[in-house]
Amino acid sequence: MSVIAVIPARGGSVGVRAKNVREVGGQPLVARAVASARRASTIDRVVVSTDDATIADVARRAGAFVVDRPAALATSTASSESALLHALAVIDVTPEILVFIQATSPFIDSTDLDLAVRRVRAGEADAVFSAVATPVFLWGPGEPGEGWRGINHDAALRPRRQDLPRQVAETGAFYVMRAAGFLAAQHRFFGRVEPQLVDERWAVDIDTEVELDVARALAEAHEQAQEAERDSAAVLDSPSAAPPSTSSNDEGHQT
Repeated sequence: MSVIAVIPARGGSVGVRAKNVREVGGQPLVARAVASARRASTIDRVVVSTDDATIADVARRAGAFVVDRPAALATSTASSESALLHALAVIDVTPEILVFIQATSPFIDSTDLDLAVRRVRAGEADAVFSAVATPVFLWGPGEPGEGWRGINHDAALRPRRQDLPRQVAETGAFYVMRAAGFLAAQHRFFGRVEPQLVDERWAVDIDTEVELDVARALAEAHEQAQEAERDSAAVLDSPSAAPPSTSSNDEGHQT
């Protein structure tokens, strides 16, 4: 198998109780993540790493292979990398490409996953992460007693927004990387790193109850947008959408 997606989903959570099985749009978050990965044409296998029986059951019913994560790797201080490394060791397969997906992002577009995988496969990058453009004026604290100061701009020479340095923010939804490079670096960022820009409307990452409420409010609009895209694609693929013949030999043709 050349491309494997791993979704770490532990049972304990600090900000949102039982976060990975809370529902958005009528589906548990971990099931939504599995579904997004399974819709991606480039992903061969979907794995969920968890220490929780309920999450494991939901993941299996969604179509994922489940890896039982040791308690030591499922604490609030354990890194996501440790879960990825453990999952790869358990399945005993070293894929060409590893796709790390976080269930806390409920609106992952499988098309974005495919684009990121293809970029790594084509050699454009060693690691690709989901991101949104952030043309904003950033500020940070200065030296003690100096107040705050501009980070990405000179406040005394305020540029136009479009003239700010190019920058992006991670959405946390997914990271796609060469598996061999990840195993060597033991970290998701290595070699040449590139962002995969995603639709900022759906770039939601759930860490609080408020963010969960926001995602639930967006779910209906997201489904309507997905349906509209599917309908548009169906029309374009329909034979009836082909342009009419313009042959000069058509009967009744007049000049």
